[in-house]
Amino acid sequence: MSATPSSPLPPFDAGDPLGLDDLLTDEDRAVRDTVRRWAADRVLPHIAGWYERGELPGIRDLARELGSLGALGMSLTGYGCAGASAVQYGLACLELEAADSGIRSLVSVQGSLAMYAIHRFGSEEQKQRWLPRMASGEVIGCFGLTEPDHGSDPAGMRTHARRDGSDWVLNGRKMWITNGSVAGVALVWAATDDGVRGFVVPTDTPGFAAPEIHHKWSLRASVTSELVLDDVRLPADAALPEVRGLRGPLSCLSHARYGIVWGSMGAARASFEAALEYARTREQFGKPIGGFQLTQAKLADMAVELHKGILLAYHLGRRMDAGRLRPEQVSFGKLNNVREAIEICRTSRTILGANGISLEYPVMRHATNLESVLTYEGTVEMHQLVLGKALTGLDAFR
Repeated sequence: MSATPSSPLPPFDAGDPLGLDDLLTDEDRAVRDTVRRWAADRVLPHIAGWYERGELPGIRDLARELGSLGALGMSLTGYGCAGASAVQYGLACLELEAADSGIRSLVSVQGSLAMYAIHRFGSEEQKQRWLPRMASGEVIGCFGLTEPDHGSDPAGMRTHARRDGSDWVLNGRKMWITNGSVAGVALVWAATDDGVRGFVVPTDTPGFAAPEIHHKWSLRASVTSELVLDDVRLPADAALPEVRGLRGPLSCLSHARYGIVWGSMGAARASFEAALEYARTREQFGKPIGGFQLTQAKLADMAVELHKGILLAYHLGRRMDAGRLRPEQVSFGKLNNVREAIEICRTSRTILGANGISLEYPVMRHATNLESVLTYEGTVEMHQLVLGKALTGLDAFR
């Protein structure tokens, strides 16, 4: 039997060595390319200065522009949301974090935490009141779970909501809250006599304050705040009606962690691309450093981990679109991809040498941002324990 003639192989693409683009639909690519162009136009020319000054100027304008792209609450349906697939949302996160983790954090907190909580657990009145304005970027949201003394153990939260007649009265503090001081609405989780409850808190409510946190060496181009609740009085219908207990905030975190699985690969890609271009052009000992074996070994290892991570993100996205993504699988992705992204940034820095610490290149900025991404929404240790429990059936958290 004669073999069927095969088509000529496509040329090797250093930017897509596994040919992962073949897995995407035309619509997937259109979403990715739209977000990439926006980030190249609106973020990349300014991000080094924003990072150096520790600010994100024009955040409300950026939010409205992201809303016009359909990037806020992107994978949610109805109420002005785009109803995009999980893979498309992931591709958007990758492109946003390739610009800067702070920009992706703005979108993740808005859509995957604040909007998602209202969309999944809110009343119809809460959805109608808030989601369309949040999807457009008119209103920025934040998500209050972490406290000064309770991060990985939210069950120990001290923020408390008590009944006073038909009202709720909230007291407590939240810490490390992205978007806090620019938010128009906060999703605050508090202990009650009936278990942990979520509350939709307009930030102009008396007793609510959100002082910004300064002196950060990571996520500098991002608004990070403390939330202070001092006898914040809310009507009965401020509580999310469809959830009790930690299942509520933890399911929101799982949705946001999924975006991190993709986003961290964006930071890694930007750093790898900077190192690859530098290796092709930087000459030492009479030739480009990319011509030396040790440099090529570094580049090869980085490319392998980068594109394995993107393939993992794609696989999890397809599982989410099919309704089959488990929280343990999200932990798998977050643990692997953020850890590998940091290593790619560090290795890229060694290729750039002293230039690697300069903000003329993105590598050190991404590396320091990823130190925060490594910790928030589940530390390495917490995700290791999630997987350890799933593998052994034994709970080692306590």
